[in-house]
Amino acid sequence: MVILKENNPALLLIDIQKGFEDIQYWGGERNNLSTEENMKQLLKFWRANNLPVFHIKHCSTNPISPLAKGNPGNDFMDFNTPLPNEPTIEKGVNSAFIGTDLEKQLEDKNINTLVIIGLTTDHCVSTTTRMAGNFGFKTFLIEDAVATFNKVGANGQEYSAQLIHDTAIASLKDEFATVLSTKSMITGLG
Repeated sequence: MVILKENNPALLLIDIQKGFEDIQYWGGERNNLSTEENMKQLLKFWRANNLPVFHIKHCSTNPISPLAKGNPGNDFMDFNTPLPNEPTIEKGVNSAFIGTDLEKQLEDKNINTLVIIGLTTDHCVSTTTRMAGNFGFKTFLIEDAVATFNKVGANGQEYSAQLIHDTAIASLKDEFATVLSTKSMITGLG
């Protein structure tokens, strides 16, 4: 699958919020520690090329969650502050498409190609990627610009953040999205 600047690909920045900086709250281990640097590179590239950028913000309905509205963790990370021409989509569930007008905004701008980055790989990134693919968008997931945390399974076994990330990416690859690295996206965007 080829991606071209002329196709006006939109960068979806999913839940890049300060609340995810508290690694202990989310499980104690996170993978892809260079994720934020890769996100910064992609955002800088998109802005420099005047391509569309959409910021997705998770507003948890759990009042003690760092991501709940009114909590400092609900704020975007400093490098991810939206510019006036960059829409912010607020959501309360894992998909950026459910309960929002994201799909309509994309359609209104004739955008059919999406590049997805953000947090976390196995939750909001995965759910949004699956729905984007199901809605027929040409979807690209940047595997080194997403990250997640370790998880405890139903049997009490702990699974590493890297394993959770890798299996989520493997489940999305080729069926819902083309998976690329930051470098291959930037160098390959024709």
